[in-house]
Amino acid sequence: MEKSEEMKKQKAVVTVKAIEATIDSFKEYGQVIQASSDGEEFGPQDAQLDLSSGTPRFYIMHLKERPLKFSTITHHASVTQCLGSIGGHVWYLGVSKPSIVEPKDLTGVMPTTGIIVQSHCGHSYIPPAVEDVRVFRITGPKFLKLNRGTWHAGPLFKADNMDFYNLELSNTNVVDHTTHNFIKENAVVFSIDE
Repeated sequence: MEKSEEMKKQKAVVTVKAIEATIDSFKEYGQVIQASSDGEEFGPQDAQLDLSSGTPRFYIMHLKERPLKFSTITHHASVTQCLGSIGGHVWYLGVSKPSIVEPKDLTGVMPTTGIIVQSHCGHSYIPPAVEDVRVFRITGPKFLKLNRGTWHAGPLFKADNMDFYNLELSNTNVVDHTTHNFIKENAVVFSIDE
């Protein structure tokens, strides 16, 4: 077996320290939405949503056995997404910044970092880099709004199962679901250090 094939079969475990999700710490990936007073007018503290590409879907996800490790990461190019635990229980989310390449950018100056990939969903993107992956810890009565194109892995948690509310589009997981496999592409698995 050639050395390069042997290296592909080996995988490294990359341990990432979880960061508490706050308005400031999460702003490159989306928003942290916290409780506000009843009657408060709409403003920048509220989720800035883009649900314009289809029918919104707001539902409760029941997830089982999502330990604090991941090897794939996903993005949605056409929608913002909101996730929050029912009951405010602690959970974790791996993320990387959006890397969608807009069609106008394909005809102009090409990005200097990474290779451009065509998604099976129709858009172009630059795969997330291992060193750009962050992990956030989400506690209490708040939820995350992910910017359009934010790479995400999770929700992840220590309990046997948890329920989450999820706001996306009715067909997001069918027509707008691009996944990067870190084992296949980078020979890496991520482990979360709390």
